[in-house]
Amino acid sequence: MRTMVWLALAALAFGAHASEEDSTPCDNVENDQQNYDCALFSRTTAERELDAAFADLLERIKEQYAGQEAKVSDLSKRLNNAETQWKQLRDADCKVETFDAKPGQAFDTAQNTCLAQRSDDRSEYLQSLGLQ
Repeated sequence: MRTMVWLALAALAFGAHASEEDSTPCDNVENDQQNYDCALFSRTTAERELDAAFADLLERIKEQYAGQEAKVSDLSKRLNNAETQWKQLRDADCKVETFDAKPGQAFDTAQNTCLAQRSDDRSEYLQSLGLQ
């Protein structure tokens, strides 16, 4: 489990932060506290990016269906419902994935890593939606 967490954190740190020149808590992770700090940072960053991807998608819908308020409203409602259900599934999946983690920092690190991974995946999906 620990190896999976380290590999996941490395992938997240590289993928989500490779273009950033600023130092992050994911630089030079060498101990459990730094691992926890990186996981929390990754989760926070991934959730912020998820919110931005969702907001961008809603804006693309408004642009695509300009002047068609009924379509904008209907599709926006469907997307909001889908996002709510997806978050419930993400949270349930992460509860399964972290089932054996011991309460405390190890659990929190695993939970944050899982939520960050799922949120990154969802952001990519939302960005890929090509409404036409």
